[in-house]
Amino acid sequence: MRVLVTGVTGQVGGAIIKVLPSHVSVVAADRQQLDLAQPDRIASVLDRIAPDLIISPAAYTAVDRAQDERDMAYRINAEAPGAIARWAASHQIPMIHFSTDYVFDGTDMPNPLSVYGASKLAGDDAVRSAGGPHLIIRTSWVYAAAGSNFFRTIARLARERKELRVVADQIGAPTSANLIADTIARIITKSSGNFRETFARAKGLVNVAASGETSWHGFAVAIISGLGERGVKIAAEKITPISTASYPTKAERPANSRLDLGRLKEVFGLETSDWRDALAIELDRLAASGLG
Repeated sequence: MRVLVTGVTGQVGGAIIKVLPSHVSVVAADRQQLDLAQPDRIASVLDRIAPDLIISPAAYTAVDRAQDERDMAYRINAEAPGAIARWAASHQIPMIHFSTDYVFDGTDMPNPLSVYGASKLAGDDAVRSAGGPHLIIRTSWVYAAAGSNFFRTIARLARERKELRVVADQIGAPTSANLIADTIARIITKSSGNFRETFARAKGLVNVAASGETSWHGFAVAIISGLGERGVKIAAEKITPISTASYPTKAERPANSRLDLGRLKEVFGLETSDWRDALAIELDRLAASGLG
């Protein structure tokens, strides 16, 4: 099976290409190979690659900058997934597309609070509308031991500052890119090549996140505590919980980012590890890297 993975220089795409089953032939597409900012060129690129399965985590993820770059966010997060999905539908190729907790406002029904969230929801709708076999993966609070993310930022600031002030009234499940990648690999294995039937049973949508919940403050406390346990010298003496109102950002975030994981278990028979267990693995990786 020939599998196209987009966004391979990102956290999730980079993790996925490392864990796909050995019988899979991976086409790892970066921006040079498949530029989502040019949706009109996507079909011709896919014609050349001719994949049997498309896994597409590539996205515009600069949440605050998207408030000022609406056209670019929609081009990459909505128009491009639509172009990929239409090509996939016309060739009856299954597609796994990635979405986010930011399509919600903290309640059960999609209602984005930001341009980023709205552009991602538009992408979800475009994938559905194409009519091909698809599975939309919604996840939350993604991080990894490499790249630019909250986990890495807190690890750096904890070594530089005596006090950190971290939002404590937003709740979610920190989810490592490796946990997501492992779950995707297991979904592919369990589908046994019959993606159309499996994706249909999932109604084209499943949430993938770590189990449990915490706040950004709780996540920061766990990161700093874990680094200290691994012998990393920490400067931070105080981690102060603050309200969202005390840390204004251009884009509004949902206060509740918890995702229901029931369908993941019901359809695929899969459960994810607790966020603390996944964090321990990433802390080991970060400490082993010398915090570079």
